[in-house]
Amino acid sequence: MARQPYYRWLARPVGNGVLVAAYRANAVVDAHRDDPEFGYRFLVDEARTAGEAMAERTAWKICSDNGWWSAFGSQPRASMIIVDMRRMMFA
Repeated sequence: MARQPYYRWLARPVGNGVLVAAYRANAVVDAHRDDPEFGYRFLVDEARTAGEAMAERTAWKICSDNGWWSAFGSQPRASMIIVDMRRMMFA
């Protein structure tokens, strides 16, 4: 292994893309913790006011990957879980 790439990695082990994604997820979770009843469109506005600009699709992806849903909305996968459980019981 060459020394220069190793020491470059050692100085900065986390890439810029990963760091930006972590800051965005942190801003969205802070907004979700404050107002769990709102959906991702409101959360992206709150993250933008906190200084983390992102597209609505990015906020949706962060919320979807982490299972953060609106307190008043229905989870889209809840019905699929019930159907799968019934299939397992009666199979």
